[in-house]
Amino acid sequence: MDRLTSCEFNMDTACVELKFANGSMIAIDTIAVENEIADNMYQRSELDYLIYNDPVGYADLILNGDPETYLKTVTEYRSLDS
Repeated sequence: MDRLTSCEFNMDTACVELKFANGSMIAIDTIAVENEIADNMYQRSELDYLIYNDPVGYADLILNGDPETYLKTVTEYRSLDS
């Protein structure tokens, strides 16, 4: 890959779009990612926070990290029954 020139969330397509200096582009479908890896509303909320506030961090997590482990680490789910 070439040098990253921009990374932003496109509300029209619900994708985080990465554009590189060589003209190539990667679009991450955020809805598909949430459907695949988020088990509850707390995990979805954490992903949404990253999408809107740190799209580069979100892209790095999805492309290079382990999103399942990250979400289990940063979110705490408590049942209403307890």
